[in-house]
Amino acid sequence: MSSAPFTISPSSSENVVEPEGDAHAEQTRRALLLGALATACLGCAAQVHAGEEPPGSDERPQKGDVLVFSEGDQEGKLIAAADVPSGGPPVHAWPKDPKTSVVRSASRLNEILIIRLDPAELDEQTKARAVDGIIAYSAICSHAGCPVTAWMKSDVGDKEVFKCMCHNSEYDPRAGAQVVFGPAPRRLAALPLALADGSLSVAGNFIGKVGGAQPG
Repeated sequence: MSSAPFTISPSSSENVVEPEGDAHAEQTRRALLLGALATACLGCAAQVHAGEEPPGSDERPQKGDVLVFSEGDQEGKLIAAADVPSGGPPVHAWPKDPKTSVVRSASRLNEILIIRLDPAELDEQTKARAVDGIIAYSAICSHAGCPVTAWMKSDVGDKEVFKCMCHNSEYDPRAGAQVVFGPAPRRLAALPLALADGSLSVAGNFIGKVGGAQPG
């Protein structure tokens, strides 16, 4: 009786060798995939960053910008002339582009002090930049760049003044925020104001240098 030939097929896992070209192609596909994923992640990060600081948010106040509260319960809301109390304390504000709705809050140098005083107390140059006795200045001390946070009686007079609590520099807003006490080398930068539909707006660029003479 004849017997059928008996053969053993080689195990595919032991003897089949993947062609070199296929292995190279697989590596290329993996590299391309990883590159695409990395690019996508970078794109996401860029979008997040852009969302945090939209274009124009770090630019200095522009003519036509409106002013909004920078703190408190009304943060982000437009500041009307009626919102500024007579005699102080000052209102802290950011400029806002009315066309894009971008608040220029990405730079601390853009924060503004707004105060209403008796127009009869203002010198002529200050009065020319004011609206109904309301005047505006940079909120950054010209000495070391600290925020000017206090409205209190001067150490050298009987009137209330802006005061930087870092090194006790004082500024008189009635006279262009000139220095009346302390180490500050120059007055605060002034910001001309106007009214736009009952709300305060910017009438021109800062007058004077904004920020401190040294890092603060």
